[in-house]
Amino acid sequence: MTEQASQLTQALIKQVEQLSSLAVLLEKELQLISSRDAESLMNLLDEKTALLTSIQALDGSIERTISDQGSMSEEDDALMANAKKLLDDCKYRTQVNQKAVEQGQLRLTHLRNLMMEVRAKESLTYDKKGKPKGGTLGSGVSA
Repeated sequence: MTEQASQLTQALIKQVEQLSSLAVLLEKELQLISSRDAESLMNLLDEKTALLTSIQALDGSIERTISDQGSMSEEDDALMANAKKLLDDCKYRTQVNQKAVEQGQLRLTHLRNLMMEVRAKESLTYDKKGKPKGGTLGSGVSA
């Protein structure tokens, strides 16, 4: 095994480890989204950003090594396949997390709209003809 091939194998092993760590972070992210723990979520996002930067840098290094080397060993092929499988899993988990965030935002929008309706009903007044009319509480109430 050449030194360059050994470097590729080590880089692929590290990439698989990093992608595994990313999958774990994405699972934690979903739990934090569900529990609405904003502070912990922000800390996790910082950690995820650093990991993604590291994965991207290593990916560039692996790509250069493969293009310089020309071919890969069976072990490297297996590691590459594992990395791709993990990457697909991370993409799926990211989509799930995105849907969870979207659903949370929809729930918040719905709740806000309900609160606005209640507030509008509370401020309901009547005009001289006895018809309901929206107004503001406390300003110019007449009997």
